[in-house]
Amino acid sequence: MEKISVLAITKNGIKIGLSLKEKYPSWRIFAPAKFSDNSAEIEWYSEPTAEKIAELFKTNDALICLFSLGAVIRLISPHIKDKKTDPAVLVIDDKKNFVISALSGHLGGANELAEQIAKKLGATSVITTAADVNKTIPVDLVGKEFGWKIDDDSTVTKISALMVNEEKIGVYQDAGNKNWWKADLPKNVKIYSSFDELKNSKSKGFLIISDKIFESEILRDAVVYRPPNLVVGIGLHWDTSKETIKEGLQSCFEKNNLSPLSIAKFVSLKKPQDVTGLIEIGKEMNVPIEYFEKDDLMNIQVPNPSQTVKTFEGTPSVSEASAIKASGGQLVMQKQKFPPNLTIAIARIPN
Repeated sequence: MEKISVLAITKNGIKIGLSLKEKYPSWRIFAPAKFSDNSAEIEWYSEPTAEKIAELFKTNDALICLFSLGAVIRLISPHIKDKKTDPAVLVIDDKKNFVISALSGHLGGANELAEQIAKKLGATSVITTAADVNKTIPVDLVGKEFGWKIDDDSTVTKISALMVNEEKIGVYQDAGNKNWWKADLPKNVKIYSSFDELKNSKSKGFLIISDKIFESEILRDAVVYRPPNLVVGIGLHWDTSKETIKEGLQSCFEKNNLSPLSIAKFVSLKKPQDVTGLIEIGKEMNVPIEYFEKDDLMNIQVPNPSQTVKTFEGTPSVSEASAIKASGGQLVMQKQKFPPNLTIAIARIPN
């Protein structure tokens, strides 16, 4: 979390806020101007607290309120939208007895932050999310630490309910870090070695961890996670447009039944001037771009070297060589040509 603010509205709360500031110097502490002692550690406000909390709710990753839970609920309720965008909200009582995760416990990180603060203050963390209190798998957090994306989050609530109610859950994984659950698996969860075994397992819910696209009726009862383990090598001209690259990517991923949500990065040859089309598609898809010098690529062994490419670029391969170089793995799709100004290759990062 980058932006965390603390809101205190009592004298004791201000003292707690200052103690938090000592432990977390980057946090901002806000308190009503009527309590001002001109401390530079506090940002004193004169507007009504309802207005201040609305502002802080919209502009922070986490908001820590040092007053009663009931008051916090009344003040933030008009501004709550959904768990994917709401900030983490925590409540600490006036005597530092409890640190309560009040909103966005999982996706927003309030649970983890509450436990962290409670340890620092010698307080008790209060966590009420079912997956945590039942010591089972939090479906909406699987792989979050590794940057995994959920393909379609509309099934998360359903599968979470099945998980906490100890219904039979099947897991299939062919991509990404295997250590996504560090404890023993819950007794209702079983890992299957193939997708066919998963389909035939008679599980009520499914967790699928893959960069592949599957067609099956079990997807209605599944959460599909996309690890960022595909590297897309791109060979292009200075005038290759974003639209051309986008169409090429769509064609490649559809033909190979791969998910674009698993793209870790785009890689290409460093040119005298960055190609605008590549920069634009990277921004649109929120995918980082890495460049290599020709000397980095010229000795990479590739299945489809080109003398023409070597003549113009100084290396016999751009798309295949850069994908192999950046991934440290093997190609899952050899170079595909989109004349006159685009080639694409895809490699998979080893698990």
